[in-house]
Amino acid sequence: MSVSLSFAMTRNPRMDPILDGRCTPVGIDLQVLEGQAPDIFWRQLRFAEFDVSEMSLSSLLMLIDRGRDEWKALPVFHDRRFWHSYAIVSRKAGITTPADLRGKQVGVPDYQQTAALWSRAILSHHFDIQPQDMVWHMERSPALSHGGAVGFEPPEGVELHYVAENRHLGSMLIDGSLDAAIVYEPALLDGHPTTVDRSPRSLPEDAVHWLFADRNAERRRCFDQLGYVPINHCLVVRASVLEKHPWVALNLYQAFVESKQLNDRTVAKSLDIYAQLGLGGAYADGTPEPNLYPYGFQANKRVLEALATHSHEQGLTSRPIAPDEYLAASTLDL
Repeated sequence: MSVSLSFAMTRNPRMDPILDGRCTPVGIDLQVLEGQAPDIFWRQLRFAEFDVSEMSLSSLLMLIDRGRDEWKALPVFHDRRFWHSYAIVSRKAGITTPADLRGKQVGVPDYQQTAALWSRAILSHHFDIQPQDMVWHMERSPALSHGGAVGFEPPEGVELHYVAENRHLGSMLIDGSLDAAIVYEPALLDGHPTTVDRSPRSLPEDAVHWLFADRNAERRRCFDQLGYVPINHCLVVRASVLEKHPWVALNLYQAFVESKQLNDRTVAKSLDIYAQLGLGGAYADGTPEPNLYPYGFQANKRVLEALATHSHEQGLTSRPIAPDEYLAASTLDL
C-alpha cells in the first residue's frame, strides 16, 4: 500500500520528471500541485497546506530559530543562482557600481527571502556594502509576506519601510522614488504572476538597467571565489509524516536525485548556469562537470554553513542554525 502525499512545487528542469510522472518515489503517491514559489512558501508558512513542498531555506532557518519544528528538510537543492547579479537600478539614480548603493533607497519583495539574504551577503563580504548602509523598502505586506508568517522584525540598525498598497517596486523604480531593487521577483520568475507580489512583469528599458553590466563575468568572479553556486530552496516534509513513515524521507530523496540526473542528461535549459559561468564541459555519458547542483548534505556542507552564518550576521536568526536541526536524520550521511 502506498502513502498518498500532497506535493507543491514550482516547475523546474530538475523537477520536471517528478512533475510529469516519469520519476515516481517508491511506495509514495504524490498528489502534485504546481505553483509559484512565493505563493507555495506563504501557504506553507501560514497554513501548512501540503505534506511535501519546495521551501525557502532562509524561512526554514528562521522557523527553527523560533522553536517551530513542524517541517523536516531533504538535502534537495534544485534552485541555485548568483542572486546579486539580478539586481536592477533606476537610471535616475546614477548608480554604476555596488559602492553607489550606499545611502540609496533599495527595494526587495521580502527582506528575509533567501535571494535577498544571499544578495546582501555578497554585497557585504565582497563589496563592503552593509545592509545598514541602505534604506529598505519591502513590497509584500506583513499579512502576505513570508516574513510576516515567521515573525520577522527588521534587524537592529536596519531602516525598513513597507511599500504602500497602491504602489509597487516597479512603479517606484520608474518614477525614481526607488534607486534600486536587489531582488525583482518578476525577473526571477520569468514574469509569472504570484498572489503575494504586485510588481509588473517587465519594466521599460529606459527606466532601469542591471547593477552589473557584465553579469556573467560577475557570476564567474563570484563562483571562482566561493566555489559553489548559492542555494535558494530545499524540499520539506511534514514532520508528522516522517514520524509515522520514517522511510518516506529516503524514498523521496532518491526519486528527486533520479529526476535531476535524467534532466542533466537531456534538457539543455538545466545547463544554463554552466553557460553563464563559461563552463559546460561534459563526460561521455553527458553528465556536466563540475556538478553545480549537488544534492545531499555532504556535498553542501560549506554552502549551508555559509547560509547559516549570513542569516545570523544579518540578524534574521539569533545564532547559526546547524543542518542537523532541520534536515531529516536519515539524510545526514548522504
